[in-house]
Amino acid sequence: MNHPLYIKNMVCDRCKSSVRNILEDLQISFKELELGEVTLKNPLSPALQSNLSHKLSMQGFELLEDRESQTINQIKSEVIRFVHHQPTSESQTLSAHLSVHLNKEYSSLSKLFSQVEGRTIESYYIDQRIEHVKELIIYDELSLSEIAYKLNYSSVAHLSGQFKKVTGMTPSAFKKLGPLGRKPLDSV
Repeated sequence: MNHPLYIKNMVCDRCKSSVRNILEDLQISFKELELGEVTLKNPLSPALQSNLSHKLSMQGFELLEDRESQTINQIKSEVIRFVHHQPTSESQTLSAHLSVHLNKEYSSLSKLFSQVEGRTIESYYIDQRIEHVKELIIYDELSLSEIAYKLNYSSVAHLSGQFKKVTGMTPSAFKKLGPLGRKPLDSV
């Protein structure tokens, strides 16, 4: 039987590595470790769960216990996965991706997210996309048109317009700033 744990702020591979280290230090066996979620082999005793929660919080993570928080965390993890790890050729929409991966109607996910977060899934998605654009601009390996294609923007103009609307500056102005303009994914 699966025993899932949901962990807030586990949004990148480095985060997964930190959580893996904590689990191993506490000798907690797990089957899978994904963004925002760990599937344990066995349920945790209350004392071990408390210890895990404490160790996670010391590293900036939070063990989520209520259902709404778990769902919000899953939505955020899937949006991050969709933005940062989705192949360019994927034609699936974000709403379809979330519905499939969370096994819930998008409308109910959207309503819950808006109520709890005070913003829409779409605005969260746009912010994540812009952070990924910033990352790719800083790497300086792709042109703006290649970045637009990679992130499925309809055009460079669309990417530039959205970038300016979110950040207040053009992609080229941001490029001059360098890494100073980036945000950690868990604070987007």
